Amino acid sequence: MTIFGAFVLVTMIVVLRASKNNKTAADYYAGGRSFSGTQNGLAIAGDYLSAASFLGIVGAIAVQGYDGFLYSIGFLVAWLVALLLVAEPLRNTGKFTMADVLSFRLRQRPVRIAACISTLAVTLFYLLAQMAGAGALVSLLMGISSKAGQSLVIIVVGVLMILYVLVGGMKGTTWVQIIKACLLIAGVAVMTVWILGLYGFNLSSLLGSAVESTGNSKILEPGLKYGASEITKIDFISLGLALVFGAAGLPHVLMRFYTVPTAKEARKSVVWAIVLIGLFYLFTLVLGYGAAALVGVEAIGNAPGGVNSAAPLLAFELGGSVLMGIIAAVAFATILAVVAGLAITASASFAHDIYTNVICKGKADPRKEIRVAKTTVVVIGLLAIAGGIGAQGQNVAFLVALAFAVAASANLPTIIYSLFWKGFKTRGAVWSMYGGMGISILLIIFSPVMSGSETSMIPGADFALFPLSNPGIISIPAAFLLGWLGSLGGQREDEIKQAEMEVRSLTGIGAEGAIDH
Repeated sequence: MTIFGAFVLVTMIVVLRASKNNKTAADYYAGGRSFSGTQNGLAIAGDYLSAASFLGIVGAIAVQGYDGFLYSIGFLVAWLVALLLVAEPLRNTGKFTMADVLSFRLRQRPVRIAACISTLAVTLFYLLAQMAGAGALVSLLMGISSKAGQSLVIIVVGVLMILYVLVGGMKGTTWVQIIKACLLIAGVAVMTVWILGLYGFNLSSLLGSAVESTGNSKILEPGLKYGASEITKIDFISLGLALVFGAAGLPHVLMRFYTVPTAKEARKSVVWAIVLIGLFYLFTLVLGYGAAALVGVEAIGNAPGGVNSAAPLLAFELGGSVLMGIIAAVAFATILAVVAGLAITASASFAHDIYTNVICKGKADPRKEIRVAKTTVVVIGLLAIAGGIGAQGQNVAFLVALAFAVAASANLPTIIYSLFWKGFKTRGAVWSMYGGMGISILLIIFSPVMSGSETSMIPGADFALFPLSNPGIISIPAAFLLGWLGSLGGQREDEIKQAEMEVRSLTGIGAEGAIDH
């Protein structure tokens, strides 16, 4: 607990120091665009490697073996989509939020409202996962197994998140993410080398020990979770689609591209992020099987927080309470950094897109805009606390996969059509965003995630009409189809704006002046 408290204190000092330079909207939303590609790459890794990546995936590999590692593969491959399709054009075309890009050549009001609503929906889904992870982690550290105790922990995390963002803005949040990325990757690397050292740096010995400990050779084969029936196989394809296409539609990741001064630095930051994230996901394989071998599936399942406790329990097994304290503090930092990034994205979207550009028609007082953004942070924080209390006990990697499905359905089709299809129209954008978001959320509500099984969010009820746990296989193609159908016929969009967007997104010409202005 001492290590834990020290970490929160250090990060709060960093946030307070960073907050001294928050004078304009660009400072609050984009850190004054003062970060280099390397710094931003570290911050992206810090933003992306969430509680799902650390707690959820290690737990999933320990319990489900090979099928759990598929989360690592999906989360990593997603970055290639982000790098190749959206990183540079987004940085060239936008200013603060995803809606800046989508509304560049389309009608501002309907597109900005739709983009803000989809941003808030994705953010809230993602926050559920982080809050559930925080509850599991601190409960394990303090030995709290009651729901009321875990709920109290979630409330404390929510309040800390609100403080970080209100005080530090994007600059403070970015520095917390950079510190956290360095600590997380270093901590995970130390544990990986330690585990491999115990088995003579022989991966086969580690895998053999995991099989022996669990008494199940199927943890090394595909299909332990997703091969039981035809439905689970389709569910796996659906999950894969959501993971691979979700990252390029996550608003809090897209917003990081605006914190660098040029498109070249945006590209560089994504390359750095891929290297760091790739390394991390390779480490999770060793940690997951290490937890299965050294801690045991039964001990993980019985611990407060369930599968999400695998990584801290493994740290305790290796280095006692000191290493567990360090790893738990790093995991807590992971959660704080990610929830702060999510909260600032949601607040920027509401204040910049709805308040400034829709209500005030682009003529808002910057100080009032920042005030609106800070109020939004408090509201989002309170909603996240309520949702996190409801999502206790769920695997956080699984919860994040749902956020990815909503992001891939609501945002990605519109981003790709806006950047690369001249015939795309406002009606297509609105249909695609509302349709993709509505279909994905509706299917989640009527899926086994919400009801129909012991592990559902509402275990006593049964209204699971949709058999798949992840809606991606239906909602992503449906959103692309709606965007195309909505763009057929009707009046043409501004061709001059379309030409300007094409030149700017592909070359960067005109981007810097517009952003500085």
